[in-house]
Amino acid sequence: MALTEVILREKINSLGAEADVVKVKAGYARNFLIPKGKAYEATKGNLRQIENLQASRVKREAADLTIAQDLAGKIARLKPKFTLDVGKNGKAFGSVTTIDIQKTLEDKGIEVDRTAIQLDKPIKSTGKTDVEIKLHADVATTLTVTVEATEEAAAE
Repeated sequence: MALTEVILREKINSLGAEADVVKVKAGYARNFLIPKGKAYEATKGNLRQIENLQASRVKREAADLTIAQDLAGKIARLKPKFTLDVGKNGKAFGSVTTIDIQKTLEDKGIEVDRTAIQLDKPIKSTGKTDVEIKLHADVATTLTVTVEATEEAAAE
């Protein structure tokens, strides 16, 4: 099992971030990373260029952090409401899931990945629930979701 060192040009999940020097299997580097432009060989000449990549990485990460902080402020001010059909004994028909929350945020003009919404299980009860949204490694915010029963069920 031959290993080779490569310098990553972009972030690759479970491997590393831009400008990281990582050891990978030679076939993975030769057949995927290098031809796709995601990495290049860690030669002496390329290792001298690593400072430029690290500088661009720092700028990009700082910009991502400020964007995530702005987005967290917008999300924290929202108070979305959902309505669920409820039976006679108070049992909900349906639930509020991460997909529903994501669609509501998109309607407000906020783009959030569905996997960033930290919801252990779908919301099936009425009332207020705090949902954590992890926007960045250093930025998380709380969204208060209100679930109400439909008016027909509430009248009964």
